[in-house]
Amino acid sequence: MEKIKPENSKQKILETAVKFFAHKGFNGVSIREICKEADVNLCMISYYFGGKKELYNAILDDLIERQTEFAKTFIEFSKNPYNMTRDEATDILNVCLENFVDFFYSKVSSDLILLLLKTQQNENVIVNTPTFNYIKKLVGSIMNKPENDREVIFKTLFMVSQINSPRILPAFSLRLLGQNDFMQEDIKIIKDNVKKYVNLIIKGAKID
Repeated sequence: MEKIKPENSKQKILETAVKFFAHKGFNGVSIREICKEADVNLCMISYYFGGKKELYNAILDDLIERQTEFAKTFIEFSKNPYNMTRDEATDILNVCLENFVDFFYSKVSSDLILLLLKTQQNENVIVNTPTFNYIKKLVGSIMNKPENDREVIFKTLFMVSQINSPRILPAFSLRLLGQNDFMQEDIKIIKDNVKKYVNLIIKGAKID
């Protein structure tokens, strides 16, 4: 078997760990089997991550980092949505959501989705990402409510679910469609539905 180059070993460990943790759970996976599958020395786990728990957390950190770097190409995080006009916040929100449809359907593996679903069941885990927080602020700005208002949080959550539900519920999407993956036509429908939901929020928002 061809050896993994040192500069690629960290990413190879992460990719392998995602697959094992997703399908076998945290307690069902050993560091040794991850290293064997990734074809790296056992000491590389300690060198890069420290241990199994740190490796698991590194998977989430890696996703958040990739998502944030991707978001920086179209979001200016330094701009406060509460200083924007309603139209400005709406335009940026639509740009954000459209781009995140592309991100979720092209840069997040099925194994990682399964791992994220299992992580949601851990009551000690709170996934607090810069991108979700920024979208929450945009929604709050549009609704003229604080970003941590209960309705703002749920509206943002429902909006995000418009993006990810077809992938996390394949029995209600891909299998009904009789296909193994999403086509560009499907992506367009998802984007259109997200825009419709944004329009409903705008229509229902009350401006003091």
